Amino acid sequence: MTVLQKKTESTNPIAHLSDEEIERLGVELDAIRQSILDSRGERDSAYIRTVIDAQRKLELASRAVLLASAFPPAWVIGTAGLSVAKIIENMEIGHNVMHGQWDWMRDPKIHSTTWEWDNASPSDQWKHSHNELHHTYTNVVGKDNDLGYGIMRVDEDQRWYPLYLAQPLWNFINACFFEYGIAAYDLELGKNLSSEKRRQAPEFKARAKQTLKKIRNQVRKDYVVHPLMSLPTGSFVPTLAANFTANLVRNLWTHSVIMCGHFPEGVETFERTSIEGETRGEWYLRQMLGSANISGSKAMHFMTGNLSHQIEHHLFPDLPSNRYAEIAPQVQDVFQRYGLSYHMAPLPQQVASAWHKVVRLSLPNDFLATTNAKNLPSQLKVLFAMTTKGPKVRRAAQARLTQQARRAKVAAAA
Repeated sequence: MTVLQKKTESTNPIAHLSDEEIERLGVELDAIRQSILDSRGERDSAYIRTVIDAQRKLELASRAVLLASAFPPAWVIGTAGLSVAKIIENMEIGHNVMHGQWDWMRDPKIHSTTWEWDNASPSDQWKHSHNELHHTYTNVVGKDNDLGYGIMRVDEDQRWYPLYLAQPLWNFINACFFEYGIAAYDLELGKNLSSEKRRQAPEFKARAKQTLKKIRNQVRKDYVVHPLMSLPTGSFVPTLAANFTANLVRNLWTHSVIMCGHFPEGVETFERTSIEGETRGEWYLRQMLGSANISGSKAMHFMTGNLSHQIEHHLFPDLPSNRYAEIAPQVQDVFQRYGLSYHMAPLPQQVASAWHKVVRLSLPNDFLATTNAKNLPSQLKVLFAMTTKGPKVRRAAQARLTQQARRAKVAAAA
């Protein structure tokens, strides 16, 4: 992977498209969106109200069962139910309500301006970083912080430093505590703690106070109030463990789904300058090339919040999530007719691809491509030198790796 604008004509997936074709593509996608806007109605409102009602009942029932969680079967059943309830609340309900997908119902209880979710990040901060920034600058390196969450190397054109060797570990820790990672990301914590001026800025202090209050409320609910309610049955510790487990399961699931949306091998990234003067058709094209779908059952799609239809979601983030499966064949047809690759694979394959990229980009460019069982010892010596020596050694070693990779490609093509 390298930013699309630096690819050669033979590897650039849109080199065959004229400006007129790109704008015509945009018109076709606008028509698909409008068809759903015109047909929204009772079926859709009944869907989201049913999902919200079922999720709340599932969570309440699971928490009730956990009041007796000292009994192992109750712990298993309650923890499983609470995990599922938290996933549904975050993915199919919270994420999509806060996108404004249901604002057309004009129900103040199911509206992007009033919804607060079961997550460490306050909804208004998440809406800014996700809706306004990520969906505007999708996969633009240096602008879209959802691409690696500001802590990972996400493209070969980013200079490699030894600290990136820890990237797989950072990503795993981030997955386990994903809701807190998102809260820190929404606060732009790294940037705002980097200088005294930023730390003392009234806006940052107010946002940090809001986030800490939200985290305290979440901790109080899951790790104090609910376990205390279990004391009469001697289930304080099991209930505490159940809430921790449910949050861990939710975090790992949401992290995996979101990683699959933009990070698998083959998903394109873009230069900052590429979005200057971007037309409607070009914006659509960037969403199409910068997103990937997950194939699977209806149950799987539901548990991902229909973010398994990531391509459709990024094309039409404000359409009701229950309609993405309906329009997916029409979107696929657009891809096919314009000679574009519709990136879709089963969940295990997409997760493996995303993690492969995390590992690959934690290493110097072309390191994995030029390493095999026979030369592994010598390659590890090169990596050690690049890690412990200075910039000059790293540049020289990188040049050799790049040359080896080119030779290997020429030999393979011969």
